[in-house]
Amino acid sequence: MKLLSLVGLSALLWLTGCATVGPKTDASLDTPAARTDTAAKPGATTAPHTAVYPRGSLQPITAAEASSRGVAQLKPPVDLWERIRRGFAMPNLESDLVSDREQWYATRPDYIQRMTERSSKYLFHVVEELERRGMPTELALLPYIESAFNPQAVSSAKAAGMWQFMPATGNYFELKQNLFRDDRRDVLASTRAALDYLQKLYGMFGDWQLALAAYNWGEGSVSRAIARNQKLGLGISYSELNMPAETRLYVPKLQAVKNIIANPDMFRTELPLIENHPYFQTVDLSHDIDVALAAKLADVRLEDFKALNPSSHRPVILAAGTPQILLPWDNANIFTRNLEAYKQGQYASWTAWTAPSTMSVSAAAQQVGMSEYDLRSVNNIPPRMLIKAGSALIVPRSAAMQDVSGKVADTAYLSLAPEIVNRKTSVKASKRDTVASIAKRYGVSASNVADWNDIKTSTALKAGQQVVLFLPVRLSTPKQRSNSTAQVVKSPQAKKVVKTPRKR
Repeated sequence: MKLLSLVGLSALLWLTGCATVGPKTDASLDTPAARTDTAAKPGATTAPHTAVYPRGSLQPITAAEASSRGVAQLKPPVDLWERIRRGFAMPNLESDLVSDREQWYATRPDYIQRMTERSSKYLFHVVEELERRGMPTELALLPYIESAFNPQAVSSAKAAGMWQFMPATGNYFELKQNLFRDDRRDVLASTRAALDYLQKLYGMFGDWQLALAAYNWGEGSVSRAIARNQKLGLGISYSELNMPAETRLYVPKLQAVKNIIANPDMFRTELPLIENHPYFQTVDLSHDIDVALAAKLADVRLEDFKALNPSSHRPVILAAGTPQILLPWDNANIFTRNLEAYKQGQYASWTAWTAPSTMSVSAAAQQVGMSEYDLRSVNNIPPRMLIKAGSALIVPRSAAMQDVSGKVADTAYLSLAPEIVNRKTSVKASKRDTVASIAKRYGVSASNVADWNDIKTSTALKAGQQVVLFLPVRLSTPKQRSNSTAQVVKSPQAKKVVKTPRKR
C-alpha cells in the first residue's frame, strides 16, 4: 500500500512539472519554427535564441491560430527540394510574363534536367547559408537564372561564375581576381559575396523584387527609376518601374522556376533527387599542388574536381592563395590518406616566375627553359606581344624551388604590350633638312635615321633626297595585311628581316 502511494505521488509531481516548467511568463512557444518576428523581415540575419517554455496550464489552440503561426514540423524534409519549399518567404509575382516563362521552362525538360543535376553539387551549401542568415530560400534558385548553375559561365559583359559577378563588383565584395584564381567562380566565396550583396540591396529597398532588379540592373539604376516614378506620382513596385527587357523578365524567370519547384507535377516536370545532406567538404592544403594530382589523390575525375574548384584556372593550386579545396564528401578522407602516403616526388610541377624586365616571349622562354610555343600555350600569350616587367608566368618547377609566396599568390598578374612593328617608308628631304630634323619630325632617333641610310648623323641632305625611315605602324587584321604591299619589320635594327605580305 505504501508503495502504491509513493508511485501515485511521483506521477502527480511529474504531471505538475510538465505544466509549470520555466521562469518565462510568455504563454507562446518560442521555438525557431514557431517564431514570426524573423518572417516579417526575411532579409534580417537571425541570431541564436534561448528557448522559452510555457508557464501555467496548457491550452489548446484553434485552427485559425494554428494556420497563422509558424508551426514546427517534426518530420524532416524528404529531400533538398522539400527543404527549399519550406523556406519560401518572398511574395509571389503573378503576371503574363511569369506564365510565359513557366511555359518556356516546362517545354524544355532536357534543359531543366541538366540544370538541376548540375546544381546538385552546390545547392545544399547555398540553402544552408540562406537559412543561417534568415533569408528566403527562393534565392537558392537565383543561379538557375544567372548561369544555369555553371560556375564557369562568362557573360558577354564579362560577368563570371554561377552568381555572375562583374569584375568591379567582385572586387568590392573581396573576390580576388588574379593570374592564379578568380574567386567570382569559387563556390564558397561567390555564394558569400552574392548573399552579402542581396542583403545589402534588400536593406536599401526593403523589397525582395526590387532587390533582385538591382542585382540584375544595378542599384543606381533602380534608385533612379524609383525617383522618376515618385516625381510623376506613379507606383514604385517592381511591376510599375520602367526597366530594360532583361530586368523586366528577371523576377518572372525566378518566379517561374519557383513555381515549377513548388509543384513539378503540375508542369509535368521530374526533378532529380537531391539528398538533404552536404555534397562536399573542405580539405586544407599545406603545399602547392598540381590540379591533376589533387584529383588523382582524391580519386575523382578531373572534370568533377574542377567543377568543385572552378576558381583555379591554372594547372597548379597555390596553397598560399587557396588554402582549401572542395571535395565530394566521401572523397575527402581518401585525399587526405593518399596525400600523406604520396612519396613519388614533388606535389607541384609548376610554379610562378616573375619577369625582371620587359622582354620578348622567346627571351623569357630561354630564361625559364621552355620552348616559346609551350610558354605561350601555358600562359595564353597571343602572338606579337611583349611580356612587361613584373608579370608573373606559369613555368616548370624544379625540385629545389619553394612554394609560391602569399604575395605572389594574391597579386600575380600578366601584363602584355604590343611588340614594336615598323613600316619601311621613304620621305623626301627639303632644302634645309638635316638628319636630326627629319628624325625629330618623325619621332625617331637621328642615329637610327643615319644607320638606316648608311650615312653619318652630320651628313648634309640635298633637297629632294630620298631618306629611308622605319616608322611604327598599328597592327592590322589578317585580311588587311593580305591586301597590303608595305614592307614590315619587327625592329628598327632588323632592316634585313623584311616581310612582304602576299597579294591575293
